Amino acid sequence: MKTGMIDTGRIEAMIAQLKTATTRPAGLESPLNAEAPASKVNFADALKSSLDQVSNAQSKAEQLGQSFAMGDDKVSLSDVMISMQKANISFQGSIQVRNKLVSAYHEIMNMQV
Repeated sequence: MKTGMIDTGRIEAMIAQLKTATTRPAGLESPLNAEAPASKVNFADALKSSLDQVSNAQSKAEQLGQSFAMGDDKVSLSDVMISMQKANISFQGSIQVRNKLVSAYHEIMNMQV
């Protein structure tokens, strides 16, 4: 049976594909086949990498905004707005992480030992 341009067989195949993808993430082996444990991640390196990504997103948004303001035909307003929102969301996320870290620090400092 056809529904518009997509038949139900294709829809069912897509649903089955999505179900198998959700049960076993791509690129990950099962624990039984894993030979080496995952390497340890240094917190400082992870934090620096995350802050660098936020900085890069803000720089890209600023560059796109400047290009659009100068009249570059290759940059659309929607691209500028989307990049600015991505930069804003990543910045707000980093602010929330900072707040949680400060809160945890204060809680540890107030502990009785």
